[in-house]
Amino acid sequence: MTTSPEQLLEALRWRYATKSFDPERRIDAPTWQSLEQALLLTASSYGLQPWKFLVITDAALRAELRPHSWNQSQITDCSHLVVLLRQRTISSADADRLIEATAGARGIETSVLSGYRTMIQSDLIDGPRSQLIGQWASNQVYIALGNLLTSAALLAVDTCPIEGFSPPDYDRILGLDNDAYQSCVVCACGYRKADDRYASMAKVRYPAADLIEHR
Repeated sequence: MTTSPEQLLEALRWRYATKSFDPERRIDAPTWQSLEQALLLTASSYGLQPWKFLVITDAALRAELRPHSWNQSQITDCSHLVVLLRQRTISSADADRLIEATAGARGIETSVLSGYRTMIQSDLIDGPRSQLIGQWASNQVYIALGNLLTSAALLAVDTCPIEGFSPPDYDRILGLDNDAYQSCVVCACGYRKADDRYASMAKVRYPAADLIEHR
């Protein structure tokens, strides 16, 4: 099934950063599985997928996280809380993992991908960008976040991306201090409360003429 241009724009106009979630409404399993698959299908540089997604539904754990999230009610009231993690480093083992997975998925020998493997090594592992790998990985995670927001809107699921939290405290609570991944950004998913006044507020977007240039 193809989504029409009108349906896409309608979904994007409908979505907003939901401030008040209905704590009684839960996302059904098939819908949530589709959103998890959307995360997995997100594009990433080189296809390296330098991320992990923690889906937190445990009420006690979310209550523990809330004080370290500017006490935002979305943390405890949403249906599914996603903590998007970024990889701390990129190593030769990560490059090898991708090459092996690609060869297996496409039925080819890893030797066919040797040039691609060398490119990853010389850029992200040995090159200047290795010094900025945290920022690079965060950029990839934000692509996944954007994909989640749009996919959720198309399924009429509300979301709220959250940067207002303490990553060190999240890492401590979630047992990530010595992990290969660390907290990057959070997204609350669920259904808006009927009385959330932000739902009816006009979107504030600059004119296309100011932001889009054709050459």
